[in-house]
Amino acid sequence: METASMGAYDDVRTTARALATEAVHAGRDDLARQGLHAPPIDLSTTYPSSDSRGEAARIDAFAATGTLPDGSPVYGRLGNPTVARFETALARLEGTEAAVAFASGMAALSAVLLARGATGLRHVVAVRPLYGCSDHLLTAGLLGSEVTWTDPAGITDALRPDTGLVLVESPANPTLAEVDLRAVAHACGSVPLLVDNTFATPVLQRPAEQGARLVLHSATKYLGGHGDVLAGVVACDEEFAGRLRQVRFATGGVLHPLAGYLLLRGLATLPVRVRAAAANAAELARRLAADPRVARVHYPRIGGAMVSFEVHGDPHRVIAGVRLITPAVSLGSVDTLIQHPASISHRIVDAGDRQAAGVSDRLLRLSVGLEDVDDLWADLDGALGERAAAVAAPEV
Repeated sequence: METASMGAYDDVRTTARALATEAVHAGRDDLARQGLHAPPIDLSTTYPSSDSRGEAARIDAFAATGTLPDGSPVYGRLGNPTVARFETALARLEGTEAAVAFASGMAALSAVLLARGATGLRHVVAVRPLYGCSDHLLTAGLLGSEVTWTDPAGITDALRPDTGLVLVESPANPTLAEVDLRAVAHACGSVPLLVDNTFATPVLQRPAEQGARLVLHSATKYLGGHGDVLAGVVACDEEFAGRLRQVRFATGGVLHPLAGYLLLRGLATLPVRVRAAAANAAELARRLAADPRVARVHYPRIGGAMVSFEVHGDPHRVIAGVRLITPAVSLGSVDTLIQHPASISHRIVDAGDRQAAGVSDRLLRLSVGLEDVDDLWADLDGALGERAAAVAAPEV
């Protein structure tokens, strides 16, 4: 039976390994010597200890640095062994020292903003487009932050003495716009760069290798991969991880152990899923680009499983017309989803800002899954409607 640990388990890895190997084995390296094959799920919320003085010392250490000491856990809000396995695995895949998991992607972003704001650095420089709720969190100042929106070329000029963070998403939600992460990291100087890597995943890019200090994922998407877990995670250096653990402990945005287990299981197939879905997406992007009913197709240079496209006709008819594809918010599942960003994911963003960021009212976002590509195209073809009628459709 697994021995509970307050932080990460013992690491038995001795050599560098390929991404596909890490995806399968990271977070599980100690299982065989414990007589286990599948990682256990630790559902405990509290843990017994008869050494109250030792417990006090360990809590003091956590309060000072956020570092999780060795030994048994204290309470589920400080750490959980199952979640720690996922954190260790994701850090390996992103090439960072640590990772800290949260109850959702927005909880993860909020923790970063709170950690920086607590040091008096409440100003954020951000590049649009971002996920709609990330945009709203910054614009509304709900956590006391102030944001300056700019393009990548304007980042250096936008920095101030109280700037605590630069935030970009690449490929961006929902236009799939890409930025040169290495150039952006250089423009940030000493200010930490946070890259939302949800769409790319570490299979397609590892922002930390290009200068980002923080890598954010809505783990709900590709990391889980099956539409059945809600989570967020930040991959970073150990120093910043300590601050994030302190915020997580204080605010309670912890990840449930069952979610940690599902995420660890999802990581095992991440490279296979992303590459197979990306092959489907590239073919659909090619067919959409050649279709007269489609005005414009957005597909990232680095590839991936996301496609956005603007139609000449009514985008709402396309949403209503799919039968195999699921019309639903979210993305990154094994099945294909479609949604209208201006109505759903980016509705909360001011219409003018939305349009300026390239999120037009005719834009549709397609999260491509693992179905047969010909079946997916047949469904899209039918939903797009008659070719002549689609071009002549009235403005919406």
